[in-house]
Amino acid sequence: MLLSRIKPALGGDTLVNSDDRKYRSKIPHLEDYLQRRDYLGALTLLEFQSVIGEKEDHADLWTGYCAFHLGDYKRAMEEYKSLTMKPECPAEVWVFLACALFFLGLYKEAEEAVSKAPRSPLQNRVLFHLAHKFSDEKKLMGFHQNLEDVTQNQLSLASIHYMRFHYQEAIDIYERILLKNKDFLALNVYVALCFYKLDYYDKSLDKLAVYLQSIPDSAIALNLRACNHFRLCKVKEAEAELKNLIGISSCSFEFAKELIQHNLVVFHGGEKALQVLPPLIDVIPEARLNLVIYYLRQDDVQEAYSLIQDLVPTTPQEYILKGVVNAVLGQEIGSREHLKTAQEFFQLVGGSASECDTAPGRQCMASCYFLLGRFKDVLMYLDSIKCYFYNDDTFKFNYAQAKAAIGNYKEAEEVFLLIQCEKIKNDYVYLSWLTRCYIMNQKGRLAWELCQKMDTSAESFSLLHLIANDCYKMGQFCYAAKAFNALEMLDPGTDYWEGKRGACVGVFQLILAGKMSKDILKEVVHLLQNSGNSQVEYIVRVMRKWAKDNRVLIS
Repeated sequence: MLLSRIKPALGGDTLVNSDDRKYRSKIPHLEDYLQRRDYLGALTLLEFQSVIGEKEDHADLWTGYCAFHLGDYKRAMEEYKSLTMKPECPAEVWVFLACALFFLGLYKEAEEAVSKAPRSPLQNRVLFHLAHKFSDEKKLMGFHQNLEDVTQNQLSLASIHYMRFHYQEAIDIYERILLKNKDFLALNVYVALCFYKLDYYDKSLDKLAVYLQSIPDSAIALNLRACNHFRLCKVKEAEAELKNLIGISSCSFEFAKELIQHNLVVFHGGEKALQVLPPLIDVIPEARLNLVIYYLRQDDVQEAYSLIQDLVPTTPQEYILKGVVNAVLGQEIGSREHLKTAQEFFQLVGGSASECDTAPGRQCMASCYFLLGRFKDVLMYLDSIKCYFYNDDTFKFNYAQAKAAIGNYKEAEEVFLLIQCEKIKNDYVYLSWLTRCYIMNQKGRLAWELCQKMDTSAESFSLLHLIANDCYKMGQFCYAAKAFNALEMLDPGTDYWEGKRGACVGVFQLILAGKMSKDILKEVVHLLQNSGNSQVEYIVRVMRKWAKDNRVLIS
């Protein structure tokens, strides 16, 4: 400011004009920013020019354009709406407005706006996507036929394939375009995302490497790479990837920060889920699903159901999760309606053309048949994918149950004993099935020891019932007698005496036949004498006489 007060003695005008030209030559042009795709810089320049009164031609259009490409669809919508109210508004602004409305999820409003636009390839693409959103197959096919074989239209078609879970079809289009346009580097990310959805994580990483070589600070690509590492069970690498992403300066978009927070919760097995996920439910679609998964892991089934009951599923993951919640809730409250809903969801996913040959699709069909009690069909599907789940205790639990349900108790016992998860091993379903396997495999002693380790409860009472009846059925009368004795002591005055009497007589018969040690007779007599039934004395007298005659000490 001080220099501006000093006037040169000679040639003042010439010097000022020269400086002005130098100053102006340093001001970047809008075209420079747009060519570099620096939309933030372009928008800043447009705002600055507006303040100083040097507006570009069509500045409002360019402002909307830059806002749209920055992901600020609300501002783009406002700019385009403002333009449509002016009499000299170009007709194509209506289709630009429709694009902004579409990305804001305002599909009805987008349809109204695009209908006022002149016919063009862009208008057809918008209508194409709207038909998909409205699930109007007839219109979708009509707009599909209008697509010309140009890059923009083919990219639009690929995105529809992606959203309809036709990932291989989308890959084919992207790869075809890449062959002709190797500088379209972003398409490598799209292909990587398709491979990720197909569970081809190594292929996805290969495609991302091509893109990240040129754009090393891409938030989308780095996040996807982290997700691939996580799926490949490289949790530490996935976490490091996201932490590195947080420090990258270009990662200033709010959506990227939220995405990172969301994924860190997933990578950490649900840690801080209640702090991070609830605010993201309407921002990141997966946040709701992961919060439901968190509640399921905490055995809070009602909260999980409350969160998902109004969700209209559109993706396989949503159908599967809603099926799981209904299945768990149905089993918990004994609701056939919920179980039927779960079965229908599982069948829908497992029977679909896009999922029938995937591991989740086959799991769904196995779950469907599990709920229907068709365990041979369950095993047919689980056998086809068990190589992918050799470390998964939940898979082993379901697999073992299906084996036991068809009477293959030997293999079922082996699989049950491979399970390491303490939560599953303490579950009554696990304990009861393992107990039955022991008994059916003539290991009544192991079944009895398993029951003895349990605290007194309704579950231990049920397990005693199981041991008493199954051991009696399988001729393991000694443990049947012990179980019936325990039941009689817990609940006197019932019919357990009859079961105990039959089991004790059964043991005596085995001793007489030489199939059991005579020493056990002492314990049998003791069990009988615990009862106050009038028949005890007669039975014990017969046993004592035989013992005396055969020199067996039972007193």
